Amino acid sequence: MVKIALDAGHGLDTPGKRSPADEREWSFNNTVLLACRAALEEYADVQILRLDDPTGKRDIPLKERADKANQWGADVLVSIHHNAMNGIWHSGGGVETYIFSNASKAPQDIAALIHPGIVSAMGLRNRGIKTANFYMLRESWMPAVLTEGGFMDSTIDIHSLRNDDKLNAQGSVLAEALAKYFGLKRKPGMAHALIKPKEDTELKFSSGTLKREYEMFLKSKTQREIIVKAAVEAGYSGKWIKALAEGKVTDGDLVMLGLGALIRAAK
Repeated sequence: MVKIALDAGHGLDTPGKRSPADEREWSFNNTVLLACRAALEEYADVQILRLDDPTGKRDIPLKERADKANQWGADVLVSIHHNAMNGIWHSGGGVETYIFSNASKAPQDIAALIHPGIVSAMGLRNRGIKTANFYMLRESWMPAVLTEGGFMDSTIDIHSLRNDDKLNAQGSVLAEALAKYFGLKRKPGMAHALIKPKEDTELKFSSGTLKREYEMFLKSKTQREIIVKAAVEAGYSGKWIKALAEGKVTDGDLVMLGLGALIRAAK
């Protein structure tokens, strides 16, 4: 019997653990955990223990979480998180997976299975597998990994974090990676399909130069601000300036605002 301890980091009201738009990290973490648990329950000979408060109302102390996993005799601990830089919108971001600074081979191998799947599921930049002296990694008696599935204060990452399909896919690939590591077999009659995020509609380019310029434009905070400012000056609602500052303007919005501003200026 394989014992897997899952942990949605923090709680609903943990100070500072939220996006600049006041979206709570625990809510993102919880969505991933529930998807991971549902996928793991399709396997035989596996037990799952949740370490955080399922309601999010109480931010259970780290010592209590680690002690619970240790006393239960977990074979692995996965602490699920989503990152932040300084709580102010920025254009960076990406996915990170952490193991303890002096980690043995087991957590290294587990992280190597988990990390690429999260990067793919979220569709975000790969910031790599890193080491840290985090409490949950240091005080656990079993192999432990801590995932950071994107930055809540990134104007790029937040769109993926707001997409439940992608969060569910993240949970699904976590389960698949753990099942692969422990050699778990599905229960009879279970044929779980790996959840994949819905594909976004992509613009097609005949010119490689235009495609590169488009991609650079989306990554540039300055360019995004210029487009929104021009659109507002051309007659679009001033709400777009606030929406951009809050990370709520999508790539599609920017393209159409830019085109709309150009067309209105030409009339």
